[in-house]
Amino acid sequence: MKDQILLVNPWIHDFAAYDFWIKPLGLLYLASYLRKNGYRISYLDCLDPNHPLMQNRGGVKSPKRKGAGQGQFHKEAIEKPYPLSGVPRKYNRYGIRPEVFREALEGIKKPGHILVTSMMTYWYPGVWEAIEEAKKIFPGVPVVLGGHYPALCPDHAKRSGADFVFAERAETAWRKLIVEILGGGIEYEPDLDRPDSLPYPAFDLLNRPEQLPILTTRGCPYNCTYCASHLLNPGFRRRDPVRVADEIEHWRNTLGVRHYSFYDDALLADPEGMFIPLTEEIIRRKLDVRFHCPNGLHLNRIDQNTALLMRRSGFETIRFGFETSDAKRQKETGGKVRNEHLEAACRYLHEAGYKQEEIGIYLICGLPGQTAEEVAGSIRFVKACGAKPVIAEYSPIPGTALWDESVRTSPYDIAGEPLWHNNTLLPCRSDTLTYEMYRELKEMAKAG
Repeated sequence: MKDQILLVNPWIHDFAAYDFWIKPLGLLYLASYLRKNGYRISYLDCLDPNHPLMQNRGGVKSPKRKGAGQGQFHKEAIEKPYPLSGVPRKYNRYGIRPEVFREALEGIKKPGHILVTSMMTYWYPGVWEAIEEAKKIFPGVPVVLGGHYPALCPDHAKRSGADFVFAERAETAWRKLIVEILGGGIEYEPDLDRPDSLPYPAFDLLNRPEQLPILTTRGCPYNCTYCASHLLNPGFRRRDPVRVADEIEHWRNTLGVRHYSFYDDALLADPEGMFIPLTEEIIRRKLDVRFHCPNGLHLNRIDQNTALLMRRSGFETIRFGFETSDAKRQKETGGKVRNEHLEAACRYLHEAGYKQEEIGIYLICGLPGQTAEEVAGSIRFVKACGAKPVIAEYSPIPGTALWDESVRTSPYDIAGEPLWHNNTLLPCRSDTLTYEMYRELKEMAKAG
């Protein structure tokens, strides 16, 4: 048997964080890959709302959770990083307490390597803290950092304290990880062009999972100027819809989980190739499950049939990427949707039985050069179509088509400090869309 490997999902350090079906799916896929290659796995999730060492701890309240698997994290106010010291908001560590992290590590057999994942670039302080604490408990054990943060900010990630930093696409790095870092041989290797060749994620490592994430595709056929999907997952590869239904049924039967969140960037990109056969299979099997789509679905693929299948197969939380009703900006940012797509989709979704408050439409706010009136007009248009506007604050992402313009227009040093990528700050605010205007837009979106 090969070395034991410790996988760590780190804390979030931020002004605000909410668990909209967040799970470290890439890390859990990696866990299965390592197991298939003979490694033993330990897992520590700093964001676990049900961590047993946090239960009944003095002064610690259980976070409020909802039945569908979303809800609050444990949180603790902490000192703001120096660049954010002037921001008049509380800054928190979301997840288990540091002493719980240390206690959990002390209960784990010393691993041969520690692998730490990461998500948002501006959440890196939580990543750095997890690396520092792990090195204190296991001095001399090499730490490997991967995930979105080093993929998008590789030079900055080299300052994390990790011994090895992987900036490559996840599956591409796995072979390199085993051969060059872990020093082992490859017994099992998936076909990167066939996503179904990957083993199921190691969801058995999760503590009392309330929901599970599902991927039906990798990558996205679109190339929106504000999105990093094509950077993190080049190309577009689709699973077999029957195999996806098999996986959902497997977890329903083995773990008893009823709620599933789709992490796809393009679940509806080709309805005939995935969504339609998948939902028909779910209906045929009479699976007692519910689905949630925190990522924006494609409006231009909603017709009468897809809307009815969505309703009949158990899609409860539906969100669509619309971004703006301004026709010029729609073309400039990728051209994937037009106003008539939203109007038609809302008609079909209402006919299928969805109410206005159930049809969430993402509107991006804070793009370089965007005005408050443009966002306000989009809010009015969404409501007129019979849907619910959901403000999505723009976060500038290195490597995207809008990055250079964002660097030029942002009042912050977004090129030098990832903390300024934080969408809470409205990083590309301007005189035409100030933070005060943004707050008014948020209230406008919420109003009935």
